[in-house]
Amino acid sequence: MMANGHDGGDEKVALQRQLEALQQRISELETDQNLPAPRLSDAEVAPLSEADVTLRRLVQRISMILQAEKIVIMFYQSELGELVGIPPAFGVDDERLKLFRVRATTGISGQVFRESEPILFHDIANDPRAKADPFGLLGAQNGVTVPLVIEKRDDENRIVERNTIGVLHAFNKKHGEDFNDEDVRLLERMAKNVGSIIANLQMFREVVQKKEELAQTFESLSAGLILVSPEGRLSQVNSSARAIFGLGPEVVGMSARDQLKNDELWSVITGASEGVEGTKCEINIVINGSDRIYEVQAAQVHGEDGKNLGIVAILNDVTEMKNIDRMKSSFVAMASHELRTPLTAIKGFSSTLLEGINDDIYSKEDQREFLGIVVSECDRLRRLIDDLLNTSRIEAGESLTPNYTEFELVPLLEKTVRVQQQATNRHTVKLNIQGELPATIIGDEDKLDQIFTNLLNNAIKYSPNGGDVTVHARNEGETLLFGIQDQGLGIPKDHLAKVFEKFHRVNNDDNRKIYGTGLGLFLVKHLVEQVHMGKIWADSEVGKGSTFLFRIPTRIDIEEAKEFNG
Repeated sequence: MMANGHDGGDEKVALQRQLEALQQRISELETDQNLPAPRLSDAEVAPLSEADVTLRRLVQRISMILQAEKIVIMFYQSELGELVGIPPAFGVDDERLKLFRVRATTGISGQVFRESEPILFHDIANDPRAKADPFGLLGAQNGVTVPLVIEKRDDENRIVERNTIGVLHAFNKKHGEDFNDEDVRLLERMAKNVGSIIANLQMFREVVQKKEELAQTFESLSAGLILVSPEGRLSQVNSSARAIFGLGPEVVGMSARDQLKNDELWSVITGASEGVEGTKCEINIVINGSDRIYEVQAAQVHGEDGKNLGIVAILNDVTEMKNIDRMKSSFVAMASHELRTPLTAIKGFSSTLLEGINDDIYSKEDQREFLGIVVSECDRLRRLIDDLLNTSRIEAGESLTPNYTEFELVPLLEKTVRVQQQATNRHTVKLNIQGELPATIIGDEDKLDQIFTNLLNNAIKYSPNGGDVTVHARNEGETLLFGIQDQGLGIPKDHLAKVFEKFHRVNNDDNRKIYGTGLGLFLVKHLVEQVHMGKIWADSEVGKGSTFLFRIPTRIDIEEAKEFNG
């Protein structure tokens, strides 16, 4: 009995010494690796490479302290609802680690994760709790699993938040031994350091990812973005801003004043740095030979702690907006003139007829001529009003309701040519039919008439010196090709793509004398492409004239056209 008691005491003392030695090694590990008790509120995020190395060394130490052949960390992925093996592991290759995953609701891993309590198991092959776990991939025989817990503490070191982020496994105790309760307590203690590092790594990855997403967002902005540091250096310049000023990516870190060589821009940035609110201006910059107008706004940027991070300047391209404003102003002036001209004629000839109504001053021929002018001017006024109303409907997203019928094409062409010839004595309006046109086509007769009328009127208007205006027509099988050719002023190449935009007019000395609303070609494009499902374009040479060409189907499928027009 004495011997047994003595042997039991010696064994207890030996275990106690072993425990103290192991705890001392853990303390040395914490000191050696500079791993404080996990406090996420004041933990600093280490660089990825440094934290990865620290975690790998910690996993190796855990294996050494617990005498375990294999160590595996499983991290909870909320989007999958799974616990997934993550590197670094000990005694497990990367290919097997990729297969090490389990639902967070099943097996020993799931139970430890859900209940946040450790589990010790001695015979995995016969333990029903381990059937759902992928332990067989590792040839695991026994082991211990503890939760990976991170704790958030207040200034008095009290736990204010506790979260389980995964589990930590140790498998196969060396020398044929079994894990025991002391191993569980040791692994729990070390799991806190593992959890702290993983949490910091995750935080760092999230910060890096958000930074990359923010950088990509800045790069993809159509507006130019420039961030100037408090020291006057370029901290951020996105691709749009670099294109505006012709800069390369290497400008980051350079002097902003030296790189941004625009006095107005720098004045706005300086004003913002001095605390002037709402500082903005417009700057003109030539890019690839084209004048562009940018609206610049600048403001101070402060961090969450109120620290001054510098000045941010945003450059928005307002060239098109300014052009539209100018075109609208020009349109108001031209529309006023276009409305006043026919009204003046109507009033003038009406007053003339009224004055001579009782005295028979004017002959029947004179009266007929005056009334003809009045009717013609009324038609001109009606066309102008129709253009305005139709443009308003198109802008509101309403298509001009088509009225598809089968009608004779050649008589329509002859009529429009004859009417336009009567309206001018300085031009020769001709019809040139190439080959044989179909006797009838299916389309909207009235709107096709409007297309030819607008294009012919446009050709006559922009041929102030007279000349030939020719309507070309050619049958191309299932389609018809038309061209209205003049010998007028012509259109500069850089305006050809814009002539079908509303309010657009070529602004030069010759064209300023020609009035118009700038809506005719916009409406023609809509009537060709939306109503007749065709295509329109223009060829021109300055000083030699222009040709407006459009192609439409010979016979429109009415049901298809109705569906196309909504």
